[in-house]
Amino acid sequence: MDRKKFLQLAGLSSVAMAMKPVSNLESMMSVFENTPKMPVLFLGHGTPMNAITENEYTLGFKKVAKNLPKPNAIICISAHWLTRGTKITAMENPRTIYDFGGFPQELYDVNYPAKGSPTLAKKTQKLFLPNNHIELDHEWGLDHGTWSVIKHLYPKADIPVLQLSIDYYKPAEYHFELAKKLSKLRRKGVLIIGSGNIVHNIGKMDANTAKHDFGNEAREIVNKLILDENFKPLLNYKKLGKAVQLAIPTPDHYYPLIYSLGLKEKPETITLFNDSLQNPRISMTSLKIN
Repeated sequence: MDRKKFLQLAGLSSVAMAMKPVSNLESMMSVFENTPKMPVLFLGHGTPMNAITENEYTLGFKKVAKNLPKPNAIICISAHWLTRGTKITAMENPRTIYDFGGFPQELYDVNYPAKGSPTLAKKTQKLFLPNNHIELDHEWGLDHGTWSVIKHLYPKADIPVLQLSIDYYKPAEYHFELAKKLSKLRRKGVLIIGSGNIVHNIGKMDANTAKHDFGNEAREIVNKLILDENFKPLLNYKKLGKAVQLAIPTPDHYYPLIYSLGLKEKPETITLFNDSLQNPRISMTSLKIN
């Protein structure tokens, strides 16, 4: 049977046959209407207890949320999903993950039942082609780097939430450039959030190091580079001196910041909020780009 006869039997007209085919990416992009460009956030998430505590930082999250347009969906890059290669959650109903220990039962009782979006996951996957392969993940869910802060922004859990993992085997510059591929989603009503901490050192330190006020010193160094939009030194953060090296002993909580900065476009501005240390080793500095 030739193609024309097959299409006629299938009920397709000759007009449909003559239509220019639409690419998979264009088809999936059409699921979301064009919107004004969404802001980008980086949120310092700090201790998991912030999920169930009202303090200056959680009030800061709520204040920022009041001025955000309601998104069609959220993609969060959390410090707590480290992988080889990059993955994106693609399930309908992501589970709430309790990736911590030793906290009150009240924290484990929290459930954040936001929906996922397999369609958006596939759309995002295509944005990275042909140079980067993003794996669709059906097992992870929403870890506390995501739900502990987003629950303050959207307590009704009525916005679909996806997570994009961090390829822990790639340098900061790789993540900065990878983030740019997400920029089209900002014009589809997708709010992109990096969740980590610029200062995050919870390991053991010797007596001399413990006396060093590295947290505030590193915060001031990094903040100035952010506000000056001088991002190149931030990609080479290991060369920014001892205080920064102590503040960022491992890059897991730092890389989400790099994703957020990678999405900044001209002539957008960067506004800092929650800009202080929750304790000497963890900063809550957060930012909004719009």
